[in-house]
Amino acid sequence: MMRWLYLIAGYLALALGIAGAILPLLPTVPFIILAAFCFARSSPRLERQLLEHPHLGPHIQRWRRNGAISRRGKRAATAAFAISALLGILFAPWPFFLIPVAAALTGGTWIWLRPE
Repeated sequence: MMRWLYLIAGYLALALGIAGAILPLLPTVPFIILAAFCFARSSPRLERQLLEHPHLGPHIQRWRRNGAISRRGKRAATAAFAISALLGILFAPWPFFLIPVAAALTGGTWIWLRPE
């Protein structure tokens, strides 16, 4: 039963990660890392495919080794946070525009405190 829940969660995280590559509000790599975590507990074949992926694999392996995020990844996340915060400021009414700003500041700070 747990294997199936991890498998479903892995596919859901993978779908969110793919959507995050297109949408500025969703991050890509954290969802891919979560998918790898879930697949490690449900499908070694799918986990191996993620780990061997030429673009995603290095991010997952770096995270597993020492919780690191690449400088390029940090810059991309910061840009996505900035766009999201700007959209919130421009289109959300008071005080709701503070939510994406607070999320950007919190998430951005945490990301930049991670090792590279």
